[in-house]
Amino acid sequence: MANSGLQILGFALSMLGLIGLIIGTILPQWKMSAYVGDNIITAVAMYQGLWMSCAFQSTGQIQCKVYDSILQLDSSLQATRALMIVGIIVTVAGLGVATMGMKCTTCGGDDKTKKSRIAMTGGIVLLIGSLASVVACSWFAHNIIKDFYNPFTPVNTKYEFGSAIFIAWAGSFLDIMGGAMLAASCPRGRKAATPKYPISRPPGSSHKEFV
Repeated sequence: MANSGLQILGFALSMLGLIGLIIGTILPQWKMSAYVGDNIITAVAMYQGLWMSCAFQSTGQIQCKVYDSILQLDSSLQATRALMIVGIIVTVAGLGVATMGMKCTTCGGDDKTKKSRIAMTGGIVLLIGSLASVVACSWFAHNIIKDFYNPFTPVNTKYEFGSAIFIAWAGSFLDIMGGAMLAASCPRGRKAATPKYPISRPPGSSHKEFV
């Protein structure tokens, strides 16, 4: 069975990954205006996130506007929102399950095999949550790249990757590593103990066999 040090490391990485997912989901810098073309106005930088769009001016002023209607949003943005929220919720659930199965906790009883199975289940749940987050970030990034290289997209509406998407990506991969370490707690089957007593023989046998 996996040692407690590996479980603690996996739990710590998963916790850091969860923090990264939450921060990345909240921040508005999922994509930022790309300065391409001949006529470039650098006084204002436009950012768009999952919940709001912001304008950063060179004077230091920031103006943000929360999206008014969910139904008016692009379908890819709605899907990214949903997947990130699902990823965060599933990650929290996986951490809760893994806590009960870790060797350093008293939850889940004293049966080491049972606790290892609980920790393994928590790791698998964490992997599922991180997979949802990876899909969300990759899908959003794919749409940014597709629109950037689309010749019909106006130059002043082209965007590139923002810092929030990299934070969310990093959180997802930390959850993957942490979940894999916790999933390594799969208990191994124990070999049956060899009997030390003599095997009974039918009457008339001249010797006894010991195993």
